[in-house]
Amino acid sequence: MSELISTASSAKKPSNGATVSTVQVASRFKPLFKPRYKSHYKHWRPALLLLPFSVVFFFFQLAPMIWVFVNSFIYDESWSVEHYHEIFESDFLLQSFGNSMSIAMWSSVVGLAIATIGVASLRRVDCKIRDWVVAFTNMASNFSGVPLAFAFVIILGFNGAITLLLKQWGWIDDFNLYSKTGLTFIYIYFQIPLAMLLLYPAFDALRNDWEEAAALLGANKWRYWLHIALPVLSPALLGTLIILIANAMGAYASAYALTTGNYNLVTIRIASLVSGDLFLEPNLAAALSVLLMIILGFVTAINQWLLKRSYHAKR
Repeated sequence: MSELISTASSAKKPSNGATVSTVQVASRFKPLFKPRYKSHYKHWRPALLLLPFSVVFFFFQLAPMIWVFVNSFIYDESWSVEHYHEIFESDFLLQSFGNSMSIAMWSSVVGLAIATIGVASLRRVDCKIRDWVVAFTNMASNFSGVPLAFAFVIILGFNGAITLLLKQWGWIDDFNLYSKTGLTFIYIYFQIPLAMLLLYPAFDALRNDWEEAAALLGANKWRYWLHIALPVLSPALLGTLIILIANAMGAYASAYALTTGNYNLVTIRIASLVSGDLFLEPNLAAALSVLLMIILGFVTAINQWLLKRSYHAKR
């Protein structure tokens, strides 16, 4: 064996005087067939792991959307765009879109302003306080729907604790929680935690030496925020605003529990057309849902475009 190794490792001189290295000698004995099933299996293994998720995504996301889209064009068991024509001719249905958009805009702007101040303040406090506030914000973002409406009835209803206290102090004469103003208050409440969770990574991208450098150049805090911080944060702020608008447009449980379906919102109209006893028109509800999906899809596309331009996404 040692003789074979020494022979293979030594240089082999052909007739022309050139030498052949050990690698060249070993390359002559390479197998003619190299199995490739392992490399193919390595590529397909992640796809096989995603197969259960793909099945769930199709049956619970894509299939309902396809069903809604197809049924929105069915009118009296025939293909037609009559449902869309009815929506654009109905002032009542158009009002539902207007009310939903108005509440979504106001609650998103106010919620974003409060969340921006809150997240900016979190960067100046102790780590333990910051972690506690973030954990509480995460919990508060999941407090919505019927429990949230019930809580607001207790504290801000006609006989709510805060309402009676403000009346006693003479700060308000009357407050109707079951109106547009009351719905806006509820929407602002569940918009603030979501906005804080979305803005926290963006504010974390701001570097402290930027503010110090601006102060050395003679800029005060207002100029720093106006000329440095806000331009860096503007894509994240706009993207968060769009997400909040989409979140408010699709909200249903809190508004229905508070007004019992008496306020004209697009989500309440869809639910009444699907489960109503007198006006059961699921195909018209499907058309309303398609228009709502188009609005939310447009909003999501803008958000993705803004996220690609954000500073913290490029780090």
